[in-house]
Amino acid sequence: MLTWLACRIPPPLLALLCGWGMAQLAASWPQWSVALPPQLRTALLLALLLMAILLEGSAVWAFVRQRTTISPLQPQRSTVLVLTGFYRFSRNPMYLGMLCVLLAWALWLGHWLALAGPPGFVLWLNHFQIAPEERALQARFGVAYTAYCQRVRRWL
Repeated sequence: MLTWLACRIPPPLLALLCGWGMAQLAASWPQWSVALPPQLRTALLLALLLMAILLEGSAVWAFVRQRTTISPLQPQRSTVLVLTGFYRFSRNPMYLGMLCVLLAWALWLGHWLALAGPPGFVLWLNHFQIAPEERALQARFGVAYTAYCQRVRRWL
């Protein structure tokens, strides 16, 4: 069902679309806003954005160092199984970084309905991006990828 969507929407574009949808929801029902103390909100925002930068930056750098593709649209073109850096703790640190940005955006919007964006992002990625990527990597790297999946969780 809808398998034609597999690896079709670049995850950064999906994150932008989710962020846009979150803003639309917040604008449509302003009465459902929630206010956090400003210092707590700022601290959480900075922590989430710093985590996003660390996850995204180090993950992309690991791929560049290994000279393999960072394109999520063609996972079968991967030439190396990257197992260093944050890839020791998560099989998807780039997507985890995007999730941190969406969580920060929800916090910035200060709206209950904005919290629908991050889980929607995760559900879409799990079904239409990560599962097809995992099949391609399994076909490409076999036993090494199976062992990696047994050691490291999909998200955290």
